[in-house]
Amino acid sequence: MFDPPPAATVCILPDAAGQACGRATGGAPFPLCPAHVASVADWSEAHWGTTDLLPSPCRACGSRIGVRYPSGWACAACEWRVGDVLDDGLPPPRVDVVYYLRFRDRIKIGTTANPRQRLARIWHDEVLAFERGDRLVERRRHEQFAALRLDRSEWFTAAPDLEEHVGRLAAGVVDPWALYARWLGEAAALQG
Repeated sequence: MFDPPPAATVCILPDAAGQACGRATGGAPFPLCPAHVASVADWSEAHWGTTDLLPSPCRACGSRIGVRYPSGWACAACEWRVGDVLDDGLPPPRVDVVYYLRFRDRIKIGTTANPRQRLARIWHDEVLAFERGDRLVERRRHEQFAALRLDRSEWFTAAPDLEEHVGRLAAGVVDPWALYARWLGEAAALQG
């Protein structure tokens, strides 16, 4: 936030006649009157939209976050316009992921094409990250961290090198499920 110059107590935007509006700013930190601030806010919402919860989960990717425009809603993850008809003749998009789960001092590395269903059946404390990939990527990760593997399971000791790998995957990702939703949306868009 900035402090307006002392003389900026009146609106500087031109009125319909091209002259400075001259109305009081009402204490705004910039030289605009409340009417012009409202006009800027309306334009911003129409142009950029307002992020909010969707009225119902996105039919294309399942995300709950959307962008509300005057013309309607769009999914923030996959950009599907709420109300557009999905091609029900197409199979649902498939996105294989390698998942990283924490349970106490262990990390599980597994793979699935349906993480919500799969992870619901696995006891865990936290979903750490998703990595796009199938069984081949999972096998590479199992080989990469073989020294940390607990018996012949998919569980590994949470050692610094594994935690660093997971940290790189999770860098910049607030919610792994939102990333997965974006991947589903991208896959749906590629299907047509």
